[in-house]
Amino acid sequence: MSTTDAAPAHLASASRARPPRRRRPRSVSAAYWPYLLPGLISFVVVILVPFLLNIWYSLHSWKGGLAPKRWIGLDNYVALLSDDAFWLSFRNSISMIAAMVVVPTLIGLLMAAVLFDYVAKHWSSRVSSFLRATYYLPQILPISVAGIVWNWVLNSQTGAVNVVLRGIGIENPPNWLGDPSLALGSVMLVLIWIQIGYPTVIFMSALQRVDPELYEAAELDGAGWFSRFRAITIPQISPETFVIVLTCTIAALKVFAPIYVLTRGGPEGSTLVPSYYSFLNFFDTSRVGYGAAIATVLTLIIIVVAGGIQVLQNRSARKEEEGR
Repeated sequence: MSTTDAAPAHLASASRARPPRRRRPRSVSAAYWPYLLPGLISFVVVILVPFLLNIWYSLHSWKGGLAPKRWIGLDNYVALLSDDAFWLSFRNSISMIAAMVVVPTLIGLLMAAVLFDYVAKHWSSRVSSFLRATYYLPQILPISVAGIVWNWVLNSQTGAVNVVLRGIGIENPPNWLGDPSLALGSVMLVLIWIQIGYPTVIFMSALQRVDPELYEAAELDGAGWFSRFRAITIPQISPETFVIVLTCTIAALKVFAPIYVLTRGGPEGSTLVPSYYSFLNFFDTSRVGYGAAIATVLTLIIIVVAGGIQVLQNRSARKEEEGR
C-alpha cells in the first residue's frame, strides 16, 4: 500500500478516536430567568408601580377622582412634621409593636416550650398538637368575625366582661373601647389574643430540630430546665426568633383591620395608627396627596426597620459560625 493510500486511513481513524465536541451549557441565570419572570412581573405591577404612583400623588394637592392635581412638591411632607395626629399615630405604633411582637413572642416561646417539653412527653403528642391548633385558631379567623366577637365581649352595656363585673357588684364598669384612657390597652389585648398562636407554632417547629443529645448531655451535667432552656434552646432557635420579630414588626407597623373594626381610630384619636390615618385622609377628608405622603413615610420606615432586623440577623449568624 502506498503512503498516499495510508494517510487518509490514518486520518479517518484519528477522527473516529477524537471525542465529540460538547455543547457549551447555557449559564445558570439564563436557565432560571423564565421561572423568575412571573414573580418579577407581579412585583412590578402589584408593588413597584403603585408605590411610585403613591410617591407621585404625595407631591400634589389632589382631592381624588376627576379633580385636578396641583403640584406642591414636598409641602405634604413638611406639613407632616407639625401634624400632632401624625406623631400620635406613630407613638401608638410603638404600642402595637409591644402587643404584636414583644408580648406574643415571649408568651409564645414559653407556651411552645411547655407544649414540647411537658405536654408532649407527659401526656401525648396528640394533646400537644390539639392545643397548638387551638392557640393558632385566632390567626385564621377573619378579622371581621373576631372584631364582632370582641365588640360584643367589650361592649360597655351588654358586653360579657361588664355583665360579669356588674354581677360581682361593680355598678359602673369601664367603657373599654369608648374611654380614651382604656381603648388603646383594650385593642392591645385583642391583638395579643390574635397574635399569640403564630410564634407558638413557629417555635414548636423550631424546637423539633434541636438535637436531643444536647439536652441529655446538659441534664447529665446537672443543668436544670431553665438552664437548658437559656443555654441551649434560645441560641438554637435564634433564626426562627428573627423571622418572628421581622414579620410581626412589619405587621404591627402597618396594622389596619383591627383598628378599623374595633375603634375607627377613636376615641379622640387614642387608637389612631399611621395606616388608618392615611386611610382617613384618602377617603374621609379627600386629601389624597396628604394620605399618600403618610403612606410613603410609613413604607420607608418599614423598609428601614426590616433592613435593620436583617442586618442584626446576619451579624448573629456570622458570630455563630465563627464560634463553631
